[in-house]
Amino acid sequence: MITGFDRLTATANGAVLDRIPVFCNLIDQGAKELGLPLEEYYSNGEHVANAQLRMREKYGYDNVWSLFYVGKEAELLGCKKIVFAKDGPPNVGEMIIRTHDDIDRLRIPDDIASHPAFQEQLKCLRILRSEVGGRYPICAYVTASMTLPAILMGMENWLNLLLNGPADARDTLLAKCSEFFQREIAALRQAGADIFVYSNPFGSTDFIPMKIFQEMSLPWMERDLAAGGTDGVVYYCGGARMTTVIPQVIERLKIKTFYLSPMDDIRAAKARVDGRALSAGAFNDILLIGWTKEEIRNEVRRMLQEGMPGGRFFFGTLVMPYRIPEENIRVMLEAVYEYGSQPA
Repeated sequence: MITGFDRLTATANGAVLDRIPVFCNLIDQGAKELGLPLEEYYSNGEHVANAQLRMREKYGYDNVWSLFYVGKEAELLGCKKIVFAKDGPPNVGEMIIRTHDDIDRLRIPDDIASHPAFQEQLKCLRILRSEVGGRYPICAYVTASMTLPAILMGMENWLNLLLNGPADARDTLLAKCSEFFQREIAALRQAGADIFVYSNPFGSTDFIPMKIFQEMSLPWMERDLAAGGTDGVVYYCGGARMTTVIPQVIERLKIKTFYLSPMDDIRAAKARVDGRALSAGAFNDILLIGWTKEEIRNEVRRMLQEGMPGGRFFFGTLVMPYRIPEENIRVMLEAVYEYGSQPA
């Protein structure tokens, strides 16, 4: 039987087996799959692992996730309040950095793997590794040092500190966030994750000017990745476009996989990659909530017609909203399986 890893390895080598790889990022849907409220679902790593295994088997795509919710990283750094919605992702309920003195008081855990807030994710990873390790890529989510402060102090406050200073407080916070990133990704590697979606909207010129990208984002990303390297690291800008920065990221960071924005021109992005890395076309999955079957199939066909020529391309989604009808998930995936098995 062909596995997700078989498809991904073939694609990395410029070949296609039965079809292109398909990464489908169903996260909160695991609660619905098990018939649990989101808060109860995320309280137990066994729930998350079992739901991931069931959904991968149910829909037939090529990856599983160890991600619970982005606020987990804030919990590892001291956040005590997470707000759970009935039909959407949990959110951070308190900002742990309110003053510059809070930056000085921020402590990075020495051992992420032993932290109480990591134990359920660790349980999830152990189950996933036992059940599908080596057959289907196990994905983890890691937030870049340039973006993590937004989770800790709020986006408006972080932008003000980033752009207006004081520089010493900004750089102290970035250094601590980079240290956290290095320890977190090391813990995730040790626990069995294979793919690390490196999330950084500040890695896109949709979000910041090219000058700030070159003078700040690139150096801090280099620092994030220096200790552990870039094996399995996927460049992702939180849904923002990345075509303008791809050549610099390849040259400076040596990253080998780019998870494009739905707003990126796939042909233009692949031209900039120029065969040096993998590219994933990401479906704008918010549209799946209301689109017709025909609209979904047409969009999948367009994406694959643009992305498959030249190879080294796979299909992905963003973090799919809880309210997407199951029928539309099936329509999208069936279209990818059909068009993704055809010659480019």
